[in-house]
Amino acid sequence: MASQPARPLCLYDVTLSGHSHRARLFMSLLDLPYELVAVDLAGGANKTPEFLALNPFGQIPVLDDDGIIVADSNAILIYLATRYDDGQWLPRDAVGAADVQRWLSVAAGPVKHGPCDARLITLFGAPLDHQRASAIAGSLFKVMETYLLDRRFLVGERATIADIACYSYIAHAPEGGISLEPFPAIRMWLQRIEALPGFIPMPRSRVD
Repeated sequence: MASQPARPLCLYDVTLSGHSHRARLFMSLLDLPYELVAVDLAGGANKTPEFLALNPFGQIPVLDDDGIIVADSNAILIYLATRYDDGQWLPRDAVGAADVQRWLSVAAGPVKHGPCDARLITLFGAPLDHQRASAIAGSLFKVMETYLLDRRFLVGERATIADIACYSYIAHAPEGGISLEPFPAIRMWLQRIEALPGFIPMPRSRVD
């Protein structure tokens, strides 16, 4: 049986951040107790000496597990799966672990520079190139659509942290002006994640 933390985990968090949502979602799926500390990015709270002591890059989320500090959303997923799961969410075999790592790289690459950036531009006025972000998202979704035609999840028949890492920004791609209508296999994959026990959604910023 998977272990539980000695005291509630503490997550430095921004509600509308997909990176933060990855961590919140996974803690909920693992049924781990946790508390949230809201970080005021607009007010520069992530640039204070106190926060930079937690993460010198000044980025959220940051996890505090009874004094163990883990920064970066994908690193948090790996930490939680390694410490508090029995092997479902992060396969222990070489092939399964490598497959998960490939999708974590996709989450940090095409997902970040595609649907994530498009959403940052549309909702928050980020000074990025929406045409480029849309093109990256389109290329990514075409690959994923074909890949998911005969798969339930990204790695094997059970959900892993690969799915959690990619879910949030893809599910919210319409908030960045990128439609998911042409991609039924992706939409079915999103629904399978949303049906998992313990799933919690990320709040939507507007009606799609």
